[in-house]
Amino acid sequence: MSIKYIDTVELKGKRVFLRVDFNVPLDPEGNITDDTRIESVLPTIKYCLDQGAVLTIASHLGRPKGKVDKKLSLAPVARRLGELLEKEVGFLNDCLGPEVERTVSGLKPGEVALLENLRFHPGEEKNDPDFARSLAKVAELYVNDAFAVSHRAHASVAAIIRFIDECAAGLLMKEELDCFDQAMENPQRPMVTVIGGAKISGKLETLKNILKKVDKLIIGGGMAFTFLKAQDYQVGKSLVEEDLLKRASEIIGLSREKQIRLYLPVDCVIADRFSPDAESKVVPAQEIPEEWMGMDTGPATNLLFSEVMADARTIIWNGPMGVFEMEAFSKGTRSMASCLADSPAFTVVGGGDTIAAVRQEGKSAQISYISTGGGAFLELLEGKELPGIKALKEKTKGESF
Repeated sequence: MSIKYIDTVELKGKRVFLRVDFNVPLDPEGNITDDTRIESVLPTIKYCLDQGAVLTIASHLGRPKGKVDKKLSLAPVARRLGELLEKEVGFLNDCLGPEVERTVSGLKPGEVALLENLRFHPGEEKNDPDFARSLAKVAELYVNDAFAVSHRAHASVAAIIRFIDECAAGLLMKEELDCFDQAMENPQRPMVTVIGGAKISGKLETLKNILKKVDKLIIGGGMAFTFLKAQDYQVGKSLVEEDLLKRASEIIGLSREKQIRLYLPVDCVIADRFSPDAESKVVPAQEIPEEWMGMDTGPATNLLFSEVMADARTIIWNGPMGVFEMEAFSKGTRSMASCLADSPAFTVVGGGDTIAAVRQEGKSAQISYISTGGGAFLELLEGKELPGIKALKEKTKGESF
């Protein structure tokens, strides 16, 4: 059973509760340093307003742990959203209560208000039904356009759907799910997945699920050293999750069993300490000295990985290839970004660090799709059903009877 999207429902005159992800980075003065997450939902917001909806927008920002924290107020977001929309965006000092209900009830079709940070209330992260019921009082139609938080069973993502008669997903959510379906469920082949980042502990199930779908799997980043040590390579002081060596061996064995080609670094840039000005050199992956640590993929590995992807028709990438925030150890990640940007394949990038690396290289426009979700993206790769999507599906199913 699929979910409904806002372009299939009547919006005119309806009071719409729109859940978005405005969890934007702020500098110490409270200024927004990157408004990408705001821009990504503008199509949904503009569509609602153009259709004559009365729009109430809700989001979280940071981790205030259920308490009011003025440094995490959404007031700067309301100002920036108003600039982007070129219209006034009302800002409410809370997200529920009589004053909020009165203000929202006074809005006219085509007008928009932004609620204060949902996480100022503990009920949000607890998926509390009473909190969700209070949020729902201002709406006739619920719209989820927050893919990046739809893996969280929070009140504004899951529980609220029980208290609003009509529910749908937004245009960004549609893009995300359509892209994922194209990349993972119905990919053009050969399909290559690149997984990097520091640790494998959060990606074990992802790797297992990917092996059911891909033709080739590339593993880089700090997590590669656990796989290398599992094959009895000497990895010095490189990051290794000792308790997961057996699991890494199992994944290597599973790839052989399924005849999926698994690629690991063949050489590494190593350093004598974890520092941007550390002494560094390139060595074969199985010859890292005892007192040194792997920090990046080496030139032979970068060439190998580019050749592995040369004939790909679909490429998915999550996780940097090295400690890319240090210039001396950024070449592997930069090489990967260039490979995807130059590839004729359908390319998908997900995860905050990976997206940051692509942007640093100025390659964003050359990637087929950049996902707004980090954890949500990984959980889809893992084969999980996201709570936010599940709730929408169940609502759609219930409405069909």
